[in-house]
Amino acid sequence: MHQKLMTVFAGLALSGAVLAAPPAAKTTENTPTPQVELKTTMGDIVVELDREKAPKSVDNFLGYVKSGFYKGTIFHRVIDGFMIQGGGYDEKLKSKPTSKPVPIESKNGLSNAKYSLAMARMGDPNSATSQWFINVEDNTPLDYPGPDGSGGYTVFGKVVKGYEVVDKIKGVLVDDKGIFQNIPVIPITVKSATILKTAIPPKQ
Repeated sequence: MHQKLMTVFAGLALSGAVLAAPPAAKTTENTPTPQVELKTTMGDIVVELDREKAPKSVDNFLGYVKSGFYKGTIFHRVIDGFMIQGGGYDEKLKSKPTSKPVPIESKNGLSNAKYSLAMARMGDPNSATSQWFINVEDNTPLDYPGPDGSGGYTVFGKVVKGYEVVDKIKGVLVDDKGIFQNIPVIPITVKSATILKTAIPPKQ
């Protein structure tokens, strides 16, 4: 986000006074458990990331968040009883250019439990880039080593607020469109993704 630059008065410079820079806004970004708010057209979801267990996946996700990549992306695959997936396409179903893939971290002990956040990938276990999914049920067969022995799927966080939004999204009407299957008939768009300044405590 661009910030307006303030003009330094000449008098301050002449008097030798130093204009101190304003303190940087504190966020949860550099904590072991950063939190990101996803504002969607169906409501807001807050996810808490686990940097200790999945450092590469967390830094990868935060990189996309900070760049504004997720703004305007949609949930392009929704399967009730399984998961809701987003992070790769806009409303015209055009893919966005991504950074290099992130290595798989599925051996970290985190499970694809209900409301967990995991990296989506292709057949190659090290092919995850920007796409992610939220499990809407306990999907432990996706844990390492995975149903096909290819490594499973990296869990790198969990929902801490907006469970009801996840539940609404999983129940929307879906259809097939071209190469896309289980795509919501009415697009569900991510309006913004922001790193929170103040952490929200996890649900007890």
